[in-house]
Amino acid sequence: MSRIGNKLIEVPESVTVTIADDNTVTVKGPKGELTRKLSSDITINQDGNVITFTRPSDNKEHRAIHGTTRSLLNNMVEGVSKGFEKSLELVGVGYRAQKQGNKLVLNVGYSHPVEFTPEEGVEIEVPSNTKVIVRGYNKEHVGALASNIRAVRPPEPYKGKGIRYEGEQVRRKEGKTGK
Repeated sequence: MSRIGNKLIEVPESVTVTIADDNTVTVKGPKGELTRKLSSDITINQDGNVITFTRPSDNKEHRAIHGTTRSLLNNMVEGVSKGFEKSLELVGVGYRAQKQGNKLVLNVGYSHPVEFTPEEGVEIEVPSNTKVIVRGYNKEHVGALASNIRAVRPPEPYKGKGIRYEGEQVRRKEGKTGK
């Protein structure tokens, strides 16, 4: 049995959830609005401010999509009510980030600066030269932008230089031993 799929979703007062006949779900809240078509195999029941999910059988496919459907809808509800955030830090001599208008400009050891323009619903904040915060109400877009920023210069194992998530542990290697 799917333990995630059997959990209830309690919708906050400030969020409205609309479920269409073809399992297209629209979630509106103070941060924004999200729409997604979920699997038609799973039955979504809304009773007041509680949402439950039931699957038609114990097939492998139905068990797999049961928890996924619940997690997707829960992330939509959480996103429009609270929002999501990823923090990145730049480690290295001369590595810095700055915000120019809506764009993020990274100087991370290349011959040119690297620029990122966030899509709608995602915002970038630069509290210091070596810290970048990505915020938004869509968990996928926030995670994808943070991953793309990290991919510009992932942390390397010898000196630990690069862009990493805040709190990420980088496994260090010893390097050469000169004899």
